[in-house]
Amino acid sequence: MTYTVDDFDFHLPPELIAQHPAPERTGSRLLHVAGMQHADRRFAELPGLLRQGDLLVFNDTKVIKARFFGIKETGGQVEIMLERIVDAQHAICQIRASKAPKPGCLLRLADAFTVRMTGRAGKEDDLFALELLDHDDFWAVAEQYGALPLPPYIEHPAESADEARYQTVYAREPGAVAAPTAGLHFDEAMLETLRAQGIGTAFVTLHVGAGTYRPVRVEKIADHRMHSERYEVTPETAAAIAATRAAGGRVIAVGTTSLRTLESAGEADGTVVAGSGETDIFITPGYRFQVVDRLITNFHLPKSTLMMLVSAFAGYEAIRAAYAHAVGERYRFFSYGDAMLLERSDAV
Repeated sequence: MTYTVDDFDFHLPPELIAQHPAPERTGSRLLHVAGMQHADRRFAELPGLLRQGDLLVFNDTKVIKARFFGIKETGGQVEIMLERIVDAQHAICQIRASKAPKPGCLLRLADAFTVRMTGRAGKEDDLFALELLDHDDFWAVAEQYGALPLPPYIEHPAESADEARYQTVYAREPGAVAAPTAGLHFDEAMLETLRAQGIGTAFVTLHVGAGTYRPVRVEKIADHRMHSERYEVTPETAAAIAATRAAGGRVIAVGTTSLRTLESAGEADGTVVAGSGETDIFITPGYRFQVVDRLITNFHLPKSTLMMLVSAFAGYEAIRAAYAHAVGERYRFFSYGDAMLLERSDAV
C-alpha cells in the first residue's frame, strides 16, 4: 500500500496536550497495545508486564540548553535553536528571524557572546552553520547562557522544574536538543525494581535533533527524507542484546530513539553491531524489524514520522484504534504525556 501523510492524521483535542508532567515520574498512565486489544494501566505496573530475562534498552543522551535569543549586527532579532554542537567552536542550528542572515553575518546571543553565520548546512540547506568568536567552548556557553528547548507545543517558557523533568534520570551524554521522552517515566526506584526482578538494562546514545519536530512536507511518505542524527552502540550493549536473544529473552526499546538506533545497527539475523555513526533511518509500514520485540513510547504528533514508525511496529489499524481509544479515555499526549507499551505486530 502507498501511504500518504494524511493516512497518519488523527483528531486531537488541544486540551489533551500535556503542558506539565505528572507529579511523579511513574505516575502517568500506560496503554498496553497488543494488536486490536487495549489494556488501560498505570506506568507503575510496567514491571509486572515484563519477565525475567527481558532487556530494556534506554537512550542515555542528555538534553543541552540549546535555545538562544539575540540580535543580528543589523539590529534584527533572532532566535537560535542548536541542532548539534560540532566541536568547541562550531555548531549547526535553526534560525528564526524576519530575514535569514547572510553568510558572514555576526549574531550577538544572550547579550553574552558572538557567533558568525558562515553558511547553510543540512541535506536541504535548511540549517545554518555557526562559528563561535569570543569564547572557546560552545558546550560551556550553551550551559551558561542557553535555555532548555521545550517542544513547540508546550506553551510555557522553561522553568526550573522543567530542567529536572525534561531530562531522564539516567541522562549522561550531552548532545540532544529534544528529550527521549519515553524514558521520562522511569525513576531510580523503578530501575532498581526491574533489576531486582532479573530484567536487564542497557544503554545506547542517539542525540535527538530539533528536526524531530519538523513536519513532513511531502504528500507521499516515500518521498520524505529524514534528518540525520548521531548514535553510538557500545560493545557491552551489543553483547547484552546477543545474550538476551540466546537465552530467549525479549529486547524492549525504551523510546523510538532507542529503536531507531538498534535497527540502524542491526543485521538481518538480529545481531547488533557495536560502533558509532549517523542514521537517517525512516521506518514506515512494511519495514521488517530486525532487533526490537517490544516498544515503550509516548503518544506522537499527527502526521509525524514517529506516527509512521509506531504504525509499522504495532500495525497500522492497531495504532489507529489505539489512538482513538486514548483520545476517548482522555490520555495525555506528547512529551509530558502518558505512555504506551506496544507489542510488535508480527509477534502478537
